[in-house]
Amino acid sequence: MSLIIGTRKSKLAQWQADRVISLLKEKFPEETFEKLLVLTEGDKRLDVTLDKIGGKGLFVKEIEMSLLNKTSHGAVHSMKDVPYDLGEEFELVAIPERNDIRDAFVSMNGIHFNELRKNARIGTSSIRRAAQLKLLRSDLEIVPIRGNVQTRIEKIERENLDGIILAAAGLKRLEMESIITDYFDPTIFLPAVGQGALGVECLKNGVNNSFFKALDDKVVRMRVEAERSFMKELNGGCHSLIGVYSEIKDKDLYLIGTYEVGGKIIKKDILGSLDNHIELGKMLGRKIINEV
Repeated sequence: MSLIIGTRKSKLAQWQADRVISLLKEKFPEETFEKLLVLTEGDKRLDVTLDKIGGKGLFVKEIEMSLLNKTSHGAVHSMKDVPYDLGEEFELVAIPERNDIRDAFVSMNGIHFNELRKNARIGTSSIRRAAQLKLLRSDLEIVPIRGNVQTRIEKIERENLDGIILAAAGLKRLEMESIITDYFDPTIFLPAVGQGALGVECLKNGVNNSFFKALDDKVVRMRVEAERSFMKELNGGCHSLIGVYSEIKDKDLYLIGTYEVGGKIIKKDILGSLDNHIELGKMLGRKIINEV
């Protein structure tokens, strides 16, 4: 029997599923694996921003249906697309790896971000990215754009943009690192929760879950769980400005978080024991709320 991996149809999503399959093959060379390509609501509705149609959960719901219908055994996601409130039928059985967590700037003519003209037009549909761009340069014009990586890059010229913001990890996975003009410092321009990390979702107690659990990276999981705990404490998601940076320092975990409360953008940090990573995320969330 083949183990079937559910994924979105985009090139990046398929790369991520293929990456998980290659990790599975290393551990279980006697098994066979295949992909199930799923068109999600988030991929269909490219005419409006995600916060208008339900948030990032729109990239996982149809794939979760394939788990419920037993047409797939595991689903591969970008962790930044996975809502913190997973249905009780599901569990994140593995967070196998995390690549570059930074956001990247891709410009029209190789012009660096700090050399952009006044009132430059920058494409992004992310509330988090838009708000942090405005903090860096209040004159920028933010232009909403959606679509897969290739589509967004094409829109630079088509919509006469000076540049766009994309996740560095996605560009690197697609071997498009050469088009990156600048990387943003993740301690200043805070990434999305779970950015750069891959996750595998399964039905709770699924008969094949042990295969996927073998891929779990405990250290990566602790960082991502802390970030998701921060998001959960703030009830944050696609409708809100929320960003977080995490770093392991010896046996401690350092977190920087940002969130908009009552029209005010708050940024706070916290340091504590890595063993207490989930509580640290909650504490950082409360620290931000209590600031207002």
